[in-house]
Amino acid sequence: MVYPRSWRTNALFLIVFWMILLVSSLTVLSSTVTPFLKTLQIQNLVSVDWAGYSVSSDNLFPQPLVSGVSGSWRVPQVAVTAGDTFSSAWIGIGGQGDNTLIQVGSLHESVGGRVSYGVWYEMLPDNAIPISHIAVSAGDEISASITLADRDANIWAVEIKDVTTGQGFRQNFGYNSSMRTAEWIVERPLVNSKMSTLADFGTVTFTDAKAQVGDKTGTITAFYSSKIHMQDHQNNVLVTVSELSQDGSSFSVNYG
Repeated sequence: MVYPRSWRTNALFLIVFWMILLVSSLTVLSSTVTPFLKTLQIQNLVSVDWAGYSVSSDNLFPQPLVSGVSGSWRVPQVAVTAGDTFSSAWIGIGGQGDNTLIQVGSLHESVGGRVSYGVWYEMLPDNAIPISHIAVSAGDEISASITLADRDANIWAVEIKDVTTGQGFRQNFGYNSSMRTAEWIVERPLVNSKMSTLADFGTVTFTDAKAQVGDKTGTITAFYSSKIHMQDHQNNVLVTVSELSQDGSSFSVNYG
């Protein structure tokens, strides 16, 4: 059968019209579904002593795949207080939902009416070890990394550097980590086995935040992540955490 030319023209128009509608609907669906799927990769957690972000292979069933974490920040200026107050900023592996944690970072405190700063590393259940040969000051830029150097022997390379002064520390340690999470955290630390009062640290901004999870290296948004909010036992907000930068490599933690 031969259709009239007008019929064929109308049919062609309808086909093009429906194709345009299909493409438009798929575009709208993609713009709706993609952010939704992205939100599934981020969960919100509340802690009495941590604030920041962590990443893992999966939020529900994290696998022991985290083999590296790195980041940078500036030592904050803490306020002098009548009572003793403490804060620390660090990167780490493990510790979220398990009893292993290897970490390295900076300490900022007001004790006895004087402020002091330092850097340290820690591997639970042992106490933090001060790195006494590095003298840090408020405003100094700190860079740090923790890397699995030998998987078979559970050897980890821990490194921290005061970029401002050029002083640094690097050492290998044997440690049996859960390897389930990587973190970038501002903490209200335990002092003499008791929860300390949080120092007024102003703002700590983490930059160049990256992790190695499985065979993939990326920023925080490259993995399943948790945004960790710090509240006391009365649900008072102690610290606010910003959204991630567009590339997922930086965020800020603000006192109060």
